[in-house]
Amino acid sequence: MAKKTPLQQVKDLHGGKEKLVDKLAGMVELDGESKDDFKERLLAAPNSKLLRLHSIATEIRERFGDKAKLVDSLLGLQNKSKDVDYRDKLLTLSPTQLLSEHHAAERRAAKAAR
Repeated sequence: MAKKTPLQQVKDLHGGKEKLVDKLAGMVELDGESKDDFKERLLAAPNSKLLRLHSIATEIRERFGDKAKLVDSLLGLQNKSKDVDYRDKLLTLSPTQLLSEHHAAERRAAKAAR
């Protein structure tokens, strides 16, 4: 069976692009942008990017709860939990960058544990 296109995945999993955008608007931090502007911008984005954003936001919510807890977990893996300036810097990064850093830190910690 052939792999489904991003449009087919959006329709099957979320019932359409508008519904996926509504879900994302409630899951993602807006950083000073109005919700309507954010939705308008997301409606113009490709379906593949929307699916990726949804998977990242879902993983962060399920594993950590929010961005601050993700940063705290990352600091714990890096043994820098008392470094306040570094924590503030990490909070300025996007959730995607933070999640990528966390995955890399997990791999390094697992490799060091062997």
